[in-house]
Amino acid sequence: MSELLNLADLAARLRALTPARVALGRTGVSIETSDLLDFQRAHAQARDAVHARLEAAALAVNLAEIIAASGRPSRPVLRLHSAAPDRATYLQRPDLGRKLDEASQATLATITESQSPYQLALIVADGLSALAVERHVPALFHELLPLLEGWSLAPVCVVEQGRVAIGDEIGSALQAEISVVLIGERPGLSSPDSLGAYITWNPRPGRTDAERNCISNIRAEGLSYPQAAAQLVFYLTEARRRKLTGVALKEEHLLQEGLTG
Repeated sequence: MSELLNLADLAARLRALTPARVALGRTGVSIETSDLLDFQRAHAQARDAVHARLEAAALAVNLAEIIAASGRPSRPVLRLHSAAPDRATYLQRPDLGRKLDEASQATLATITESQSPYQLALIVADGLSALAVERHVPALFHELLPLLEGWSLAPVCVVEQGRVAIGDEIGSALQAEISVVLIGERPGLSSPDSLGAYITWNPRPGRTDAERNCISNIRAEGLSYPQAAAQLVFYLTEARRRKLTGVALKEEHLLQEGLTG
């Protein structure tokens, strides 16, 4: 009896530390009804997140207001679209989500004709969870922009039906040294709203994921906005110093060199 009580106490302590489904109760050969209903709810939330449409216009206005309030020069937030015309096509054709449609290419061409190269391009894409983008990107911008003092920022781009690699084409068109793609990550059964940040030095079409650094699980139950902003600036600073990102730029390597204190 004492052993059973200890196991129950351990399970309760583990459940307090994680949203994962730990030591679920049993009724005969099945899980309890409450746990089954919770699983079905989480699965529905994940499906909804994948299919949800990004409210790009509202997000662009919100980000423009945050940028203006930060004291940075006022610039329009660009609304762009991938070559995937709709959500169904986007989910079936990942390749189309990695490149811009013709109208967006033309928009970038008019922006860059009279502009100097930029140090940093911030790109927001819906990815596989528009919910994550709408919930977390504005708050992350509030934390991040004050830490980017001295950085030359390209116009912020909001991309519908976009995947990570679309930042390569955008960053290249804007002649940015580094691109950061803030994107909704693939939903899980405990995290339908996880935001990721992908950092790429010298973005250009053809870059691989091995040439990027990723900061994952940015959300209230994961990596906080201040922590994510600090990590982003760390990677951006080191990327500029070393002129690279990806597998050659890892925190543990930098810690060994005494660069992170």
